[in-house]
Amino acid sequence: MTDAQQLKLYATHPHPCSYFADREAKTIFIDPDIKVSSPVYSELSRRGFRRSGNHLYRPECEGCKSCIASRVPVNLFKGSRTQRRVVKRNNDLRVAILDAPNSDAYPLYEKYINGRHRDGDMFPPSRDQFDSFLGAGTDSTQYIHFYLGESLLSVAVTDVLDDGLSAIYTFYDPDYPQRSLGVYSILWQISRCRDLALPFLYLGYWIRDCQKMAYKTDYKPIELLMSNRWVRLT
Repeated sequence: MTDAQQLKLYATHPHPCSYFADREAKTIFIDPDIKVSSPVYSELSRRGFRRSGNHLYRPECEGCKSCIASRVPVNLFKGSRTQRRVVKRNNDLRVAILDAPNSDAYPLYEKYINGRHRDGDMFPPSRDQFDSFLGAGTDSTQYIHFYLGESLLSVAVTDVLDDGLSAIYTFYDPDYPQRSLGVYSILWQISRCRDLALPFLYLGYWIRDCQKMAYKTDYKPIELLMSNRWVRLT
């Protein structure tokens, strides 16, 4: 079993930042050839690492600390009136928890990227991209499929950690904006953490000055990893 202190770390060359056009980014990542155990993966998450495909990584940008790891202490979370309405609006969805994405998942992913992220790094979508980004899970990865009748509306990719769930990515049908499926996915995972007696939902990086990453503080209280210490904001 690999110890977190013994992992090999690599760094990328500076590259254009995905969030700020005037900045360069740098990332450190764990040697992808090393089999990382579940306890070590959990410890890395507590230290601010995230998973993308088969890479565990953390931003390490010179002169910029905008990407801040975030997590929700689920037993303290109550939800706003708007969030409670989102849950009620989606109570008619059927949920299936699978070990791999089903055959309907890629067409939904393609529709989502084409409909919501044509200006992003993942456009245009491809099957190879999908398989390497979301299909390359770990032993702890679960694919939460949300159905309306027989129609797949949303998929949440989630990793089960020792102390929580890590919300890796959610994609959904953009033809149902009134359902707020992205919000519902997070609220469902918070509820799932409670059911599993796991204290945290890890939400990835909060970036205050980036609109598409700033939403995470809508889930209060939230904890942010600042100066290697989790700080709770209410």
